[in-house]
Amino acid sequence: MASELPTRFLTPEDLVEMFELPSVETVYQWRRKRTGPRGFRVGRHLRFDPDDIRAWVDSQLGEAA
Repeated sequence: MASELPTRFLTPEDLVEMFELPSVETVYQWRRKRTGPRGFRVGRHLRFDPDDIRAWVDSQLGEAA
């Protein structure tokens, strides 16, 4: 993942591309299991704040250490 995240809110498709995930279903599974980054709804669309993505990545790196 690049060290600089976009300044716009991210879509599940953006996360698939950034983390090279198999499909958007992985992102939705993370959400259902509450294991992935925090997301929010804009109407029926799921979005992610880049700051929340960075915090989640940092927490994952901390758990791996």
